[in-house]
Amino acid sequence: MDRLVKRKDFLAAASALRANSGPLLLQGRDRADQAPARIGLTVTKKHGNAVERNRIRRRLRAAVRDALPRAAQDGFDYVIVARRAALGTPFSALIHDIERGIARLHSGSRRPPKPARADAAQRPPRADGEPLP
Repeated sequence: MDRLVKRKDFLAAASALRANSGPLLLQGRDRADQAPARIGLTVTKKHGNAVERNRIRRRLRAAVRDALPRAAQDGFDYVIVARRAALGTPFSALIHDIERGIARLHSGSRRPPKPARADAAQRPPRADGEPLP
């Protein structure tokens, strides 16, 4: 299992395909090559202290080792953004959620990336004349 380690790779995956799958958000990007799939894991600070975040990461790494050979396609980068529910989800369900999320990325039933926010100066003013936040 190859890992994503550079920030630019995480950002590229974040701006590509997305699919929600239970306690995870999967992001994927087609690199257009035949190299093995790479995986990146993200657990934000709002999901607990360092001990809890590391437990989530360890569970995800183990689940990815099991699910990636069956579900992943060569030439893709995958980023898994974990939610706190990943800590309490049964391990078999976590594997199933990863496989289902990757299948959604490749099937086309996925959420497109969010559009960039327009500049506040270009937005119409509110009724009281102030610009929108």
